[in-house]
Amino acid sequence: MENNLSKNLRNLAITKRLNFLIGSGASSPAISLMSQVKDPTAEEIANIQVSDKNLSDEEKEKIAKNERLIKEVKEVSKSLLNKTLDDTQKKKLEEFKDFIRSISVILNFSNSRETPREANIFTTNYDLFIEKAVDEVLKEEVSLVFNDGARGYFNRFLDSSNFNRTVSYEGLNNNYIDELPSLTLIKPHGSVNWEKIGESENAKVIIKNKVVESPMVVPPTGNEGRDTFMDNHFHDMLRVFQLELDKPESVLFILGFSFQDDHIARMIRRALRNRSLIIECFCWKNEDEQKYKENLGFNSQGIPHNFKFIKPSQFEDKDNLELKDLTKVLRGIL
Repeated sequence: MENNLSKNLRNLAITKRLNFLIGSGASSPAISLMSQVKDPTAEEIANIQVSDKNLSDEEKEKIAKNERLIKEVKEVSKSLLNKTLDDTQKKKLEEFKDFIRSISVILNFSNSRETPREANIFTTNYDLFIEKAVDEVLKEEVSLVFNDGARGYFNRFLDSSNFNRTVSYEGLNNNYIDELPSLTLIKPHGSVNWEKIGESENAKVIIKNKVVESPMVVPPTGNEGRDTFMDNHFHDMLRVFQLELDKPESVLFILGFSFQDDHIARMIRRALRNRSLIIECFCWKNEDEQKYKENLGFNSQGIPHNFKFIKPSQFEDKDNLELKDLTKVLRGIL
């Protein structure tokens, strides 16, 4: 069963329009999960700057806890860029590099006449593990075109119209055209290297090669849906997510995501109406399946036929499923 499952998953990645949804669990333990962040001190809570004077102490505590998490993500991302990683962070970076390499291999195997040689990574993480991994893998002359939605040269601005681009290589004598493997990174909750220029909802966002002081991110306060749809940039990226899942013959691999972001859970439920879409959700532990089902609202109506849970028990000697296990599946060695 294990061999057949791994083979079937890899075959889906090769023959379908390839998409990934990566959550905070993929960066753990290099970056803490929200549940692992220490409670803020009374001083930190008192120093919270909010415009709403009617916030309860509990709401202020949640905001202070979010600020702690964002601070940790910024520190780890700075270490990534400065190459001052500890052993845990180095190991996690290597896992992301292997993941990027495996995507490149999969895309080179795919038949561009049947499906585009492109993959999309949607991530709610603010950290720079994926960007750093891509940067280092591309130095190895891997055949891969990377697109993070930026437009410009010295000043790189975020532009959602820059997604969904196809890049081809034309023979020296114009005797053939070969579509190059392309990887698109879409971050609907922002990033620690995004800086908003101006205060309006239509203000430009510049993508820098460093961690900025006040990054443009959607903090995990429970109001992600409201905060996301209030900003045009985030709204556009979620729209790209929905459009990709509506395309025929698509597959979405999910890892490290527990569906606590209700707006994304709703979008996935809607996308499942596309009968040709297949979603393969990797559970960290076997018992997480029940929690994921509850967050997705599947309990009352059952699990749609095109949504599958992949659990550690389906593989030999596995207690949990991590990013490196998804990579092994893509390489056909799990």
